[in-house]
Amino acid sequence: MNGELLSLIDAIVREKGIDREVLIQAIESALASAFKKGTADTKEVTVTIDRTTGQTIVLCDGQKLSSTDFSRIGAQTAKQVIMQKIREAEREVIFAEFQGKVGDIVSGTVHRFERGDIVVDLGRTEALLPKSERIPHEEYQQGERIQAYILDVRKGVKGTEIILSRAHEAFIKGLFLLEVPEIHDGIVEVKAIAREAGDRTKLAVFSKDEKVDCVGACVGMRGTRVKNIVRELHGEKIDIIRWHEALPDYIAAALAPAKIAEIELESQAQQAGVIVDDDQLSLAIGKKGQNVRLAAKLTGWQLEIHSKSQRLLAAMPLSEVKGIGPSLEERLKAGGISTVQQLAGASVEQLTAIKGIGEKTATTLIESAKDALQRVQQPAASTEATQPTESTEKTEPEPTAQADSTKQTGSMEPIEPTQPTEPTAS
Repeated sequence: MNGELLSLIDAIVREKGIDREVLIQAIESALASAFKKGTADTKEVTVTIDRTTGQTIVLCDGQKLSSTDFSRIGAQTAKQVIMQKIREAEREVIFAEFQGKVGDIVSGTVHRFERGDIVVDLGRTEALLPKSERIPHEEYQQGERIQAYILDVRKGVKGTEIILSRAHEAFIKGLFLLEVPEIHDGIVEVKAIAREAGDRTKLAVFSKDEKVDCVGACVGMRGTRVKNIVRELHGEKIDIIRWHEALPDYIAAALAPAKIAEIELESQAQQAGVIVDDDQLSLAIGKKGQNVRLAAKLTGWQLEIHSKSQRLLAAMPLSEVKGIGPSLEERLKAGGISTVQQLAGASVEQLTAIKGIGEKTATTLIESAKDALQRVQQPAASTEATQPTESTEKTEPEPTAQADSTKQTGSMEPIEPTQPTEPTAS
C-alpha cells in the first residue's frame, strides 16, 4: 500500500504538473482532518508520509493510530479534502504558468459561446475572449482553431481567469514577432502601432542594421509574411511605414500614401499643420478621416490637414478685395477681421459695428470678399479637372486609387499579388 501511494502521487504530479512536496503536504493535511473526525476536537492529530517509502504514520496526542482506525472514521472525508487540495494546487500552477505568458499569443479551440463572449479551450484550462476584445464582424464556429493575445490573467472565484484579445494593438505586434525573424532577433524594432481593429492598422518599424530593410523584412518576399498576418486578421489592411527620428519625416511617412508638401510644427501644443496639394487632400484625410486619425495616433501628435488652396484662402490679405484701401483695412483689422476669408464669413451686423461702415457698405464688402475667394478657387479647380487629360499616358484619372497608393507604403491587402515597395520620401 505504501508503494502504491507514492506511485499514485507521482502519477498526479506528472498529469497535473503539481509540485510533489505540495501534493504530499496536501494529502497529509487531508488524512489528519479525516482521522480527527473520529476523535475529540481537542486532540491533536498529525500525519506524516515518508517521502521515500510511502509509509504513513498517524499520531493522536502522541499515540500511534493504525490504518484500520482510519477506515472506520473518515475515508470519504479524506478523499474530498485531497481532491480539494489537488484542485487548489492545480489552480496555482495554472495561474503561475499563464501569468508569465501575459503578452504572448496562444492558440486554442473555440469551445462554447457565452452571451457574445467566446470560451477558448487551451488544453489544460479555458480562457475567455470577450466580445469587446473581438475583431468586429469576425465569426467563429465551435471547434474552430483560434489565435489570440493574452491580455490579462487573474484569480477568480472559480479559478484562474485568462482574458484574451484579438482587437488589441499588441496582437498585431505579436503576430509580426512570430512571422518576421528580424523582429524576433531584435534587428527590426516595432516603434509604434495604430489600429482600428478589423479595418486598418499602421505599423512603424525601424532597422538597427543599415543592411536590413525594415519594411521589406516585414512585407516578405512577394508579400508572403504580411499576407499571412492579413489572412489571420480576416482581411484587415496593414500599412507598414519606416520610422524616422526626424518628426516631419515621420509624420509624412505616417500619412502615406498621400504626398506631403509642407509640415509646420507647434512643439508646445504638440500639433502639426500639414499642407498637401489639392489633389492629395482626400487621400491624406482618408475615408471618414481614418488615415489622418491613425497617423495622429501613430505619431502622438495632433494633425491638421489643409490643402494649398485652403491655406492660400486663409491667408489672403484684405487688400485683395476691391474697394478696400489702407484706411478701411486698418479699421477692419481693429474690428477683428484681418483676412478675406474672415470678411466673407462676417455678418452685416458685425461690420456695421465698425466705425464708418454702413449697412450698404457692409453688404458690398462681404460680396466682394466672396468674389475674391471664388477667383482664387476657380483656377485651382480648373487645373485639377484638366490635369488627367493633359498627360493621360503618365497619370491615372483617379489620383486617390487605393491599390496603387498602398503598394507604395508597404500596405498589403489580401488580394494584392505583388510585393509592396516604400516611397523614398518615407
